[in-house]
Amino acid sequence: MVKRKLAAHDGLKLIITQEGNKFTVKESSNFRNLEIVFELGVNFTYTLADGTELSGTWSLEGNNKLIGKFTRVDNGKELIAVREVSGDELIQVSCKKDL
Repeated sequence: MVKRKLAAHDGLKLIITQEGNKFTVKESSNFRNLEIVFELGVNFTYTLADGTELSGTWSLEGNNKLIGKFTRVDNGKELIAVREVSGDELIQVSCKKDL
């Protein structure tokens, strides 16, 4: 419950740029600023704001949908995230299994 309350006041902003298969995501929020660089289909490690470490990949579906498939490093549970551009908005959906 505490994590949900903090997330509601996070003020997260994302800037995503692409050069071929290489993406740069700049995250800016009330709690942290971070730059993540990854290539499509190449495994990398990422740490969530709460300290949870994930390992996985992003893939591109069509021209506007990024699909991330990640596994928690500590317990092997899966997280799938979908980021899709709709008009001038970025919509993210996350599916977790007992994350």
